[in-house]
Parts: sequence; structure tokens; C-alpha cells
Amino acid sequence: MNKRQKITIAAMVAAAALFAGAVLGWDRIGGQAGPAHGDGHGVAHADEHGAREAAHNETIPFTDAQIAAADIALRTAGAARLETFVRLPGEVKLNEDRTAHVTPRVDGIVQEVQANLGQQVRKGDLLAVVASADVSEQRSALAAAEKRATLARSLYESEKKLWEDKVSARQDYLKAEQEWQEANIAVQNARQKLVALGAPGSGRGPFNRLEIRAPFDGQIVDKHIAVGEAVGAETKVFTVSDLRQVWAEVVVPAKDLEIVRVDTEAVLHSAASDAAAKGKVSFVSALIGEQTRAARARVVLDNPKLAWRPGLFVDVDVVTGSAEVPVAVEKEALQVLNGSQVVFQRVKEGFKAVPVTLGRSDGKLVEITSGLRKDAQYAAAHSFTIKAEQGKGSAAHED
Repeated sequence: MNKRQKITIAAMVAAAALFAGAVLGWDRIGGQAGPAHGDGHGVAHADEHGAREAAHNETIPFTDAQIAAADIALRTAGAARLETFVRLPGEVKLNEDRTAHVTPRVDGIVQEVQANLGQQVRKGDLLAVVASADVSEQRSALAAAEKRATLARSLYESEKKLWEDKVSARQDYLKAEQEWQEANIAVQNARQKLVALGAPGSGRGPFNRLEIRAPFDGQIVDKHIAVGEAVGAETKVFTVSDLRQVWAEVVVPAKDLEIVRVDTEAVLHSAASDAAAKGKVSFVSALIGEQTRAARARVVLDNPKLAWRPGLFVDVDVVTGSAEVPVAVEKEALQVLNGSQVVFQRVKEGFKAVPVTLGRSDGKLVEITSGLRKDAQYAAAHSFTIKAEQGKGSAAHED
């Protein structure tokens, strides 16, 4: 090997050494950056996970006095019967089977008005008095018929005695009997005409006086009558309705007609308050509206306290089924904490946020499929107060 070859080999070895040093240096730089970046990402995840675990495992201190002051309702988780339902819009209406539009039945002039709008009345109570020429004529006809009947009876009794004494012929006796019977028929006819007009079947008293009386127990919900005004035979002077039972008219879309059936149970919820009441579907229309493409249904609702007023909008929950669940809590108990549904379980020192898995619900109760055991005590109403207190504690820890 000559001198030039030795120099060439030495230069190649030096270049290879420099290249290897550069590669090793780059790997050390990258190796330091890589783990540093990876450790930072892992620490961030660990911190977030730890924060969630700390929030869930943390006990929020609450004394009995604080619970009472915050008006927090304590309940016990347990088995419940949940009813599934479909919610439909509706409106409270008068019960048409117990509503009467009172009319005078004759033309006349109003003399007295005894009843006021909104007044509770009993069957037979006097509502108003109308002076009517038609009633006067009919009562006059009754009085005349009664007089004729009295005379016919007298003649009949006289003819009967004469026939029995063999003074007059039997033909005269039979004729008098027929006239008396016809007179009685005329009296009954005149009396029934008065009754049909709403007047007592009597020929006594002021002949033109027509008393308008309540047809049954109820409340006067409409009034169109005043002293001195002229009213017609078909004028609706009063509307009386028995509000102890009302109807809820429900709009049923075509897709729900297989669910909403007669005798199906329903629960009404007031749109203006938290009031609720149970009823039953009594009618489902066989026709679908051309404009709404929906059918009408009716729910009968007992209304003893008169709280459900006609015209009130309601939500009607028609029950479609029911199921027994082993553990359920009130809907108000559920809160969202760090993206999870939790229930605040009562512990010795206060409350603890317990993550739960939800199942079925009937709007008031919610099934708990996992997370909360049966017979555990939890916060229901005003549980948000505990969540707010927990938030204050988390902020203090961060500071």
C-alpha cells in the first residue's frame, strides 16, 4: 500500500466518524424532546382524570341544619312502578252532558233577575222572572178549562143521580159523563202546555208571570239578561254548568291513534302550574280533521274543588304501559357533574356525588340501572344547592 492509498483510507474513516457523531447527537436531541413531549401529554390526562375522580370521591360537607336551611328533600332509592306515556296537547272544556243553555221559551219582558254570573245555584232556584202574553193566554185557557171541567162534573153527578132514580134516560147520563171526561182532557192539555213553557201547571197567580229556574245544581258561567229588556223564546239568557266534572279535549295525531283508546288512563298537567290530576279517555273520534290531520279525543276529569277551569291549556299524558324497576329516584335528584349524570348520596359528613346510569322514566321517577344501590338515601328536591357548594369547594382547591 502506497502513501496516497493510506491518506485516502484515513480521510474516509474520519468522515465516517463525523457522520456517526452527528447521527448520535441528533438521536440524543430527539430522545430528549420525545419523552419530554410524551410525559407532558400523559400528565395532562392524568391531571384531568384525577380531577374527575376527586370531584366524584369528594365528600361535600353538609350538616342537618344546612340541609334544613337549603330545603333539601331527602329520599330513599327503591323499587317503583314506572308508567310510560305519550304526551298530547289539550284544553279543558265544559262537560256538555252537564251544561244547559237556559232560554225563556216564550217572548216577554224581563221583570226580575235573581242570579248573578259565577253564582252557584241549586236545582229549582229562581233565576229570573219574565212577563209574557203567551203565558197569560195559556194560563187563561187553563183556568177556563178547569171551570168547564168543574161544571161538567157537576152536570155529570146530577145526571147520574137522576138516572139512578129512574127520572132521566141513561143516554143523558152517558152524554154528561163523556162531556166531563172531555173537559178533564182539556184541563190536562192546557196544563201540559204551561209546563212545556216552563210555567207551573196551575191557573192561579199572575197570569203573565213566567219564572225561569235552574235545571240542576251548577254554576252560572254565562249570563245575557237584564231587567226591562225584551227577550225571545230562543234567547240564551243563562248558561248553567256542573263544573264538578269537566272534559279535556285532546288533539291526537294519526300515528298515536293506536295508543289512545277508550278507557285508557290519562294524567293531566296544567300548563299554568304544577297541578296534575288523573282521568280516563271516554271518547276518540272516528274522523280525522282535514286541516289538522289529527283526531279529537276526550278525557273525563273529576273536578270537586273546581280547580280545572274551562279554557285552561293542559298537557295530557296518555298511559301506554307500565313496568316495575328495582331502583328509582326522583327526577329532581339528577345533576350533571363533569359531563356525567350523578346523584348526591347522603353520607355521614354530608353528600357524595355518585355517577349513575339511567334507564326508563315516567317524567317524575327515573330508573337507576347502576351506580346507586337500593335503600341508599339521596338528595331530591333542591339538590342543585349541593352541586353549587361542590363547585365552590373545587374552586378553592384550584386556588
